[in-house]
Amino acid sequence: MADNNSVSLPTIPVQGTIKLGQFLKLANLVEDGAEARMLIQAGEVTVNGEVETRRGSALRPGDIVQIDLPTGTTGAQVSR
Repeated sequence: MADNNSVSLPTIPVQGTIKLGQFLKLANLVEDGAEARMLIQAGEVTVNGEVETRRGSALRPGDIVQIDLPTGTTGAQVSR
């Protein structure tokens, strides 16, 4: 995983809380819900540096979501 402090991640505005799977789609980190589910279940998604395997996990402003892909690590930050 990349060091969150050394990577400039895009910020994606949301209102209130959003589920992890929904955020991955909103941030264009995945093509669809099936891809989100597959990556989350495979342990390829982290929230604030911790592996998250629950697609319905609630995210809040400030959370950093990253995905390990064969092409490298990508991600986004939840903002208000």
